[in-house]
Amino acid sequence: MQNTPVTSLVGEEYEVEVGPVAHGGHCIARTEEGRVLFVRHALPGERVRARVTEGEETSRFLRADAVEILQASKDRIEAPCPFSGPGKCGGCDWQHAKPGAQRRLKGEVIAEQLKRLAGLTPEEAGWDGTVVPAEGDKLPAGEVPQWRTRVQYAVDAEGHAGLRKHRSHEVEVVDHCMIAAPGVTELGIEKRTWEGMASIEAIAATGSQDRQVILTPRPGARLPIVELDKPVSVMRVGEKDGGVHRVHGRPFVRERADDRTHRVGNGGFWQVHPKAADTLVRAVMQGLLPRKGEMALDLYCGVGLFAGALADRLGDNGAVLGIESGKRAVEDARHNLADFPRVRIEQGKVESVLPRTGITDVDLIVLDPPRAGAGKDTVHHLAALGARRIAYVACDPAALARDLGYFMEGGYRVRTLRAFDLFPMTHHVECVAILEPVKKDA
Repeated sequence: MQNTPVTSLVGEEYEVEVGPVAHGGHCIARTEEGRVLFVRHALPGERVRARVTEGEETSRFLRADAVEILQASKDRIEAPCPFSGPGKCGGCDWQHAKPGAQRRLKGEVIAEQLKRLAGLTPEEAGWDGTVVPAEGDKLPAGEVPQWRTRVQYAVDAEGHAGLRKHRSHEVEVVDHCMIAAPGVTELGIEKRTWEGMASIEAIAATGSQDRQVILTPRPGARLPIVELDKPVSVMRVGEKDGGVHRVHGRPFVRERADDRTHRVGNGGFWQVHPKAADTLVRAVMQGLLPRKGEMALDLYCGVGLFAGALADRLGDNGAVLGIESGKRAVEDARHNLADFPRVRIEQGKVESVLPRTGITDVDLIVLDPPRAGAGKDTVHHLAALGARRIAYVACDPAALARDLGYFMEGGYRVRTLRAFDLFPMTHHVECVAILEPVKKDA
C-alpha cells in the first residue's frame, strides 16, 4: 500500500479578515475555503495577507504570520522593537498593539477561557473584566516597559547572543532587548561573543544589586572567561548531570518582596517582573484575610514567598506547611523562613506529599502551580480539606479555568478574580482567584 504524500502549505498566502483573539498570542481567521488560520502579528478586525508558517493539507488548522496589513485596526502601532515582526524574535506577541489594547486582548482571552472551560461569566467569577498594569508600566503607545529581570539568551553557531524565533530553534541575533530590565541590559551580554555556548541566562535581582549569569556550554566546549560590564556571579549547567554549578561568586541572588529578603539559588523560580512578587502577595493576602492562629498550606511554594507572607500574618500560634518539588528551592525556602518556627517545608510533588501528611482540614490554602495547572485529583483533594478561603495564582488562563471547574465540582465558588499584566508585550497574563465554600442551605 502506497502512502500518499502530504502537501505542505508553508509559504502559501491568504487574504483574510481577522477574527477574535485566541489563547497563545494570535488571532483566528478563516480562508475562503473555510481553513482555520492562527495568525500572529495581526489584530481583530484587520484585513491582512497571511503567510502560512506551519501546516499541511490535512492539518486541522494552519499557523500564519500577517505579512501585509491591508486594513489596519485603530489599535495598531508601529512595533517599537526592530526585532519584532514576522520571522523575527518570538519573545513579544503584541509589540504592534497599543498598551491598552494589549490588556483588552488579554482580558478577552481570560473571559473566553472562563466561559469555555469553567462555564463562568466574568460577573460569576467576581471579575470586573480588566487587566491591571503593574505600577509604573502605564506608558504611552510606542514606549516599552523594561520589566524582564531574567532573560534567556540563545547563542548562534558564531557565538552571537540573541532570542529564539517563534516556535523555532533559530536564533534572532539582537543588540538590545527592549523589555529587558536595566540590570540585565547593563551586563552587556549582547556586546560580546560566546563561542561554545548554547545559552546564557542573565538575572538581575529586585531589591539588591545581585547579578548572575548561568552558562550552558555546547557538548565538549570549554567555559569562557566571563568579563561583563558589571560585577556578576557565574554559574554553569553541567553537561552530564544537567545541574547548575557555581563557577565564581554567590550561587544565589537576593530578591526583595513583602519587606523580606529571599535567597534564590541556581537560577530557581522567581517572578520575572520586578513588581510581580509584591503585587501577587498583596492580592493573595487581601483575598485570604489571614487571621492569627490559623493553619495554612502553601503549595508549589518555591523559595517561600507566600509561606513567609502567611507566617508573618498568622502570628506565633499560626502554622504553615509548604510543599515544593525542587530540591534547591526547598533548601532556599527553609533558609528564607528559618525565623518562623511554625513553618515546615516538605520536598516532593504536591500530589504525592499532601496525602502523606495526614492533614484533613486547614483554614487557608495558597497554590501557585506550574503552567499546566494543579489537575483534577489534586484540586478535589484540596476541596475536601474544607479551607475557608483558597487563593489560586495562575500564569495560564486555560489551566486556571479548568481547575476552577474542578473546584466548583468540589463545592467551592469563585469569590473574586483579578488579572495583572505582569508580562507586557507578550500574551502572558497573571491571575489571582479567591475561592470559598458554597454555603449550604440550612
